[in-house]
This record gives sequence, C-alpha cells and structure tokens, in this order.
Amino acid sequence: MGQVILLSLTASFNPTLVAATTVMLLLDKPARLMLGYLLGAYVTSITLGLVIVFSASNSSTTNTTENTLSPAVDIALGLLALVGAWIVWSGRHERFRERRQARKAAKPDKGPPRWQRELSKGSARTTFLVGMLLTLPGASYLAGLDGIHKLNYSTTVTVLLVIGFNLVMLWLLEVPLISFVIAPDWTPRAIERAKAWVSRHSHVFAVRGLTLLGALLIIKGIAGLIS
Repeated sequence: MGQVILLSLTASFNPTLVAATTVMLLLDKPARLMLGYLLGAYVTSITLGLVIVFSASNSSTTNTTENTLSPAVDIALGLLALVGAWIVWSGRHERFRERRQARKAAKPDKGPPRWQRELSKGSARTTFLVGMLLTLPGASYLAGLDGIHKLNYSTTVTVLLVIGFNLVMLWLLEVPLISFVIAPDWTPRAIERAKAWVSRHSHVFAVRGLTLLGALLIIKGIAGLIS
C-alpha cells in the first residue's frame, strides 16, 4: 500500500499538470478554471483507472508495470536521478538551458502550445475538455494501478482505492482550488510568496530531492535483486 501511495505522489508531478495549473493560476477567476480542469481530469483518470485495474490480469498492462517496477529499472532510474542531482549541483543545467534558449531564439516564435492557448480563453467548459484530453496514464500511474490490482481487494475497496489514488495524484489542482474557495483574497498573495521562496531555494531542493530519490531507487532495486 505504501508503494501505491508513493506512486500516486510521483504521478502527480506531471509536467503538463504543473504547467496547466501554473497557467490557470495566472488567469482571471482561476478557481472556476481549475474546477473545470479537475472535473475533466477526474472523468478521464478515474474511468481509465477502473478499466485498467479490472482488466489488468488479461491485458498487457501487467507486463508493462512489472517492467517499470523491475529491480534493474529501479537501479537505472536511481542512477539517472543521481546524475541529474550532479548536473544541477555542478551548474551544468544552467549552461544547457542557455544553449536551449539560444537555439529557441534563433527559430521563429510559434507561440505557446494549443492547449495553453485554449486555457487562456478563460472558460470552465474549455478547461474541462482540456483536462479530459491531457490526463493520460503515465508510467507511475500504470505502476500504481498494477499495485492496486495485486492487492486483490474486493471490488468496492478496489474502486475506492482507484478513486483515492486519483485524488492524491491531482493534489496540485485540488489544494489551490480549495484554498481559493476558503480564502480567495489571501491565496493569490500566498502563491506569489511561495513561488518566490521556491525560486530562491529550488537549486538546493533539486539536488537533495534527486539525491534522495536516486538513493532510494537504487536501494529498492538492490533489495529486489537479492530477494
């Protein structure tokens, strides 16, 4: 069960979800937009989750998630995380970003992706559709569903676990949405302070977070090889 919770948290750090949340926070009436996106995301993620869990034993999903969770893959991902920590610590990521920005500046500006342009229109109906279309299963999501399937709980408990998994996975939308509902005046100021604080400490957090993640994955992989 602990592994399932960890995978739900891992699945929450989806670049598209982070970008969509950031865009909506910068628009007018962000609570309404995030509510639309969240409902659309629920429709897709919970529906797909139930289908995958209850058909896992007869589909290729099980093989996919088993490969994702295999000890060798855990060790490889752990090593990549440690390499990422070293890159951030050494400052090489800044040079890479500068080169990438220079290449981007040399190309014609095509503007933001279409889904970002749709979000900027400020319609809850639009964000609902965008949330449905962009909430597709990733590796961590599939691995978490495979873990739920292997628990062999009753149908009712399994359904509740899938719903709970998705509630945790989408916390990046849920927390600011609840905050906007409870404290609409305080929340924008708090978000700006949080963004400034994270910006000041992002380097340290990235190095420590990647190092910890890499070490845990390697330990988990080695334990899997030994057992």
